[in-house]
Amino acid sequence: MKTAESIQEIREQVNHLKSEGKKVAFVPTMGALHDGHLSLIRLAHKHADAIVVSIYVNPEQFAPHEDFGTYPRTIEADLKLCKEENVAVVFMPDTETMYGSGKKYFSIDIEELNVHLDGGSRPGYFQGIALVVNKLFNIVNPDVAVFGQKDYQQFRIIEQMVKEFNHPVELLMAPIGRAEDGLALSSRNSYLSSEERALAPSLYRALTYVAQQIQNGVMEPSLLISHQQDELEAKGFENDYLSVYSLDTLQPVDTLSPGNKYVLAIAAYLGKTRLIDNLILEI
Repeated sequence: MKTAESIQEIREQVNHLKSEGKKVAFVPTMGALHDGHLSLIRLAHKHADAIVVSIYVNPEQFAPHEDFGTYPRTIEADLKLCKEENVAVVFMPDTETMYGSGKKYFSIDIEELNVHLDGGSRPGYFQGIALVVNKLFNIVNPDVAVFGQKDYQQFRIIEQMVKEFNHPVELLMAPIGRAEDGLALSSRNSYLSSEERALAPSLYRALTYVAQQIQNGVMEPSLLISHQQDELEAKGFENDYLSVYSLDTLQPVDTLSPGNKYVLAIAAYLGKTRLIDNLILEI
């Protein structure tokens, strides 16, 4: 396994892999790798000959009050895991490499797709993600890129960006990695106390209950959703959102229709930890 810190280095490594006729898959991460990340790498192996992983905590997607300074950074453990998963190259840029210095004259604006879900709760979040992923695609030039379903809104926005910016990359969405009790795997789960960790799977249970009722014929789930939020609040969660959204436009949907696909998504704070999860519904 090789590592690269500069744009020139990673481009040389990727060009070398492609000169050998290898199809290159890319898994962008912010490090603190866990089994969820490893599932993305394993999916990438099924669709490509060589895997590039990036490890970069992107400051552009953190608001001033968020956890950029305390976000877990475990580079030595991350590199060990990448090596065990037969990653070809790990790209580890710093912020000077990614963004340079001096005044910036360009940004990426997003319409509609970032109004609800995490985009509604974290202004500027997806602009920061779109900016860094756009840059990473231009730098790495992968054939395939893999993202997780846990951040479905992120996947949908990147999918649209790839289409509108004409990136020659195939996107794959990996299923959500879960602990045995159903909790969606996340680097931020490390923030949870033992008591909070025991409560955290309640989020997934609320999702699955609502999804089951919808599959059983509830086409207007607003009261059902409100009841689940009340139960979560009683357990100590601070609700952000729980709703059904169009899979394509990410707009909230009050009345569901058979034959359509939706994303049932949830976000809530447990203590200081923000947890998100979702299920894709086909009615």
